[in-house]
Amino acid sequence: MLACLTWSSAPASALEPTAGVTDLVKDLDQILSDARLTPAQAGVVVKSAASGEQLYGLDAGKVLTPGSNAKLLTSATAIDSLGLDFRFTTSVLSTGRVAGSTLAGDLYLKGTGDPTMLAADYDALAARVADAGIKTIAGKLVADDTWFDSVPLGTDWAWDDEPYYYSAQISALTASPNTDYDAGSVIVSVAPGSAAGKPVKVSTTPETDYLNIVNKATTGTTTNVSIERQHGTNTVLITGTVAGGYDEWVTVNDPTGYAVSLFRKALTNHGVRVMGSTTRDATPQIAATVASHQSMPLSELLIPFMKLSNNMHAEILIKSVGRKVSGAGTWSAGLAAATSFAHANGMPSLRMRDGSGLSRGEGLTPGGITDLLIALRSKPWFSTWYGSLPIAGEPDRMVGGTLRSRMAGTPAAGNVRGKTGSLTGISALSGYVTSADNEPLVFSVLLNQYLSASPKDIEDKIAIRLAQFSRTAPADVANVQLRKATADAPEIECSWLKPAQC
Repeated sequence: MLACLTWSSAPASALEPTAGVTDLVKDLDQILSDARLTPAQAGVVVKSAASGEQLYGLDAGKVLTPGSNAKLLTSATAIDSLGLDFRFTTSVLSTGRVAGSTLAGDLYLKGTGDPTMLAADYDALAARVADAGIKTIAGKLVADDTWFDSVPLGTDWAWDDEPYYYSAQISALTASPNTDYDAGSVIVSVAPGSAAGKPVKVSTTPETDYLNIVNKATTGTTTNVSIERQHGTNTVLITGTVAGGYDEWVTVNDPTGYAVSLFRKALTNHGVRVMGSTTRDATPQIAATVASHQSMPLSELLIPFMKLSNNMHAEILIKSVGRKVSGAGTWSAGLAAATSFAHANGMPSLRMRDGSGLSRGEGLTPGGITDLLIALRSKPWFSTWYGSLPIAGEPDRMVGGTLRSRMAGTPAAGNVRGKTGSLTGISALSGYVTSADNEPLVFSVLLNQYLSASPKDIEDKIAIRLAQFSRTAPADVANVQLRKATADAPEIECSWLKPAQC
């Protein structure tokens, strides 16, 4: 059963410090005494969501690297600026007149950043062109990605992350391979060949010749394969052995070129011939719309965005916010808006370098995160946003999200809703939990610079203890419950490889 969204507010007199609070502090101190945190930095804050009372604080005001906890702020800023009904539009426009079945001019493909565009959507746009009676484009096919600036990668992003789907390039024209909507990526699939030692079979989703596949992998008795785009190119090198089917999400270099190549191929498939080359430019204001496609509303996009912690959605939304509030589809404009929103909603100390938290230059405080979580409860769109957060122990990917395999079978399961965050040496979990007394709590756990394996089990122990928290329950009861709930819980490692997103 999922935790109820409607929480009761306890009267102020009921929020006085009690033995239960003292016991909570003692238990959390014990959890955080884990030796793995000795050389690390830890910031932890727990507050009553109803009153703002701080029940626990460890370095509440220290600026720490939040990882994907930054998406809490990015998503809220996007909703507040763009609205839940916001949709991306991808348009096909022309500047010439149609004479018979020939368009005597150029055909433009204009994007506004839609991360949900699939090859099928570009095909549908091409079909609309053909349905308009156009069989020949006498001019050029022009890609217009000017809705955003030309900066494809975020500040501080690591160059060696660039081949991987979580660090794809950002463009106003892009495409995703499937309904996880990892914009700017292609799924490269390998399967065993005809016999041992023979080359493996390679396919892509969607089918595209935009990537140059160099297949050096062979059929073997085990699957130990590397599929990686070579830096600064669209050459994908495949090496190793393959015994069974295996998929890898690979980013493309220049998503604009990728998207327009899908569209040009679709035009050909629908019998529309483009006489000119493929170029890039802004669409003239006099251009007439031939066809257009609108994405799902932001209210629906929040689900794959937040449940699966999609970095590209965060960055596209940040640039979209910048375009909306200042007319500039840039990181700087969008991040300025996010910072202003943060200052107005309980976060006075922060440093935003991107929208996803992929940057190690990002800085939030655990106290600021909890204050933001409290402030968001008063927003008219809170219930929709809250519904997009991953839920502990819920196995469905689009329900449990990045918490689907955590805290199952404990009082936190179906109760904790929060945002995870993971980088090498960085782990975070912040969100909402209802206590054993049905009191709404907010919490933030930011763990930085640990040298051990993942300490996510520490975050889980804290969340489970909060789900068991009672202002009146004896400490020994809570401790017994905590030991029982966590005794057999496996340590969960973060992997950037699908489907185990974190």
